[in-house]
Amino acid sequence: MPDFRLRVFQSVARHLSFTKAAQELFITQPAITKHIRELERSYGQRLFERRGNRVSLTEAGRLLLSHADAVEVLHQQLTDQLHGLHAEAAGRLRLGASTTLAQYVLPPILPGFQARYPNIELTLYNGNSEQIAESLLYGHVDLGFVEGQVKNRDLHYEPLLDDELVAVRRTTPTGPPTEPMSLREALQHPLVLRERGSGTLEVLEFALRAQKIRMSDVQVALYLDNTEAIKSYLEAAPNCLGFVSKQALKKDIEAGRLEVVPVRNLTLTRQFEAVWLQGQPLAVPARRFLLHAQQAFSEV
Repeated sequence: MPDFRLRVFQSVARHLSFTKAAQELFITQPAITKHIRELERSYGQRLFERRGNRVSLTEAGRLLLSHADAVEVLHQQLTDQLHGLHAEAAGRLRLGASTTLAQYVLPPILPGFQARYPNIELTLYNGNSEQIAESLLYGHVDLGFVEGQVKNRDLHYEPLLDDELVAVRRTTPTGPPTEPMSLREALQHPLVLRERGSGTLEVLEFALRAQKIRMSDVQVALYLDNTEAIKSYLEAAPNCLGFVSKQALKKDIEAGRLEVVPVRNLTLTRQFEAVWLQGQPLAVPARRFLLHAQQAFSEV
């Protein structure tokens, strides 16, 4: 079992607060201070800078945090494997996934998981990244899958799979441009975008902001709450452009309904991530699914 002092250290490092760490671990603040001082004496390094009421990690603290997180993961894996020697994984697993993941990425790997763990009752909820984060915080889902730039400090994020957003439009008689379209020309088209709170819109906003372009300067035809609606709208609106995950376009491009429009100086890469409550180990069914997903996507 990992040293409890490391758990105390991780809690302080996550919250950057001795008070919040004490509340999370149900021990007193002097006890938190005592454990941290013992670690600092043990390693001969200061782990936190304390300036008034503000706490920040030192370089030694950041190094220890990365190793403490690795120790925690290894301990969870060992516990899972030991339990697995005598008991089959069973129980309820509530997954939550943002729209692109729920519609296009996760469904193909669900049957394999169900075949391997038939005693796990599986449910998949769909929402945007912000809604999935809220569902985790309120205990409505056990394990989430999201995309986007904004992170919640009360959640732990684990990279899962790379993705790219591309500009897309209804197929034209001449086909996709032979040369990338300039960003200025692309933004002259009315845009069909995902709704506020979606990871897809966040990625686009961050990329445009890096080019000194605000969303208020962009002509938006419509905000829609799912990718399928965006694609259907684009098929009926030849002057519009949308920004959609490559994961969601394979069938539409093969069928000749939509085409990708390369845009110069606009790179919209992102990561799909697994996410769960900070400081709380995943239950066995959730750990089983996370490992299943990691193995499936490592082969992509």
